[in-house]
Amino acid sequence: MAFILISIGSNIERDHHIQVAIKELRQAFGKLMISSVYESEAVGFDGDPFYNLVVGANTELSVAECVQLFKQIEDRHGRKRNVARFSGRTLDLDLLTYDQLVCQQPVELPRDEITKNAFVLLPMAELVPEQLHPVTGLTYQQLWQQYDRPQKLWTVPFSWSELK
Repeated sequence: MAFILISIGSNIERDHHIQVAIKELRQAFGKLMISSVYESEAVGFDGDPFYNLVVGANTELSVAECVQLFKQIEDRHGRKRNVARFSGRTLDLDLLTYDQLVCQQPVELPRDEITKNAFVLLPMAELVPEQLHPVTGLTYQQLWQQYDRPQKLWTVPFSWSELK
């Protein structure tokens, strides 16, 4: 059994897409650890603000199976694949870590954006503060304390109405 961390983001019908992502991930993995929901400005393009959070789960799936599952969930909820890389998203699910695995294929793990984007690192530092980053050897709390990029984000009250 592997412990995985998943990044969830949306800037199109944000409340709805965050809720359906959690619902589908619960169906796939069972019990989830869920960070607060953060709002942030779009990074890399001009667009509507995003909601972002990080989810932890245990899984028997392989890395490739996780990635495939996430693409299927994104596609079911209107993710467009023929648009610019940095553009609006109904739903963006990214595998951030898979235990302490370091690899380049089938995806890069740990995901590079962990140390680059506040909207990934802060929810990780909240959710698993003492877990070590597989490459730096620092905890996510230490990485967050050292973070010095000018990205703004803030927690938002989030209603989990569709999940009750």
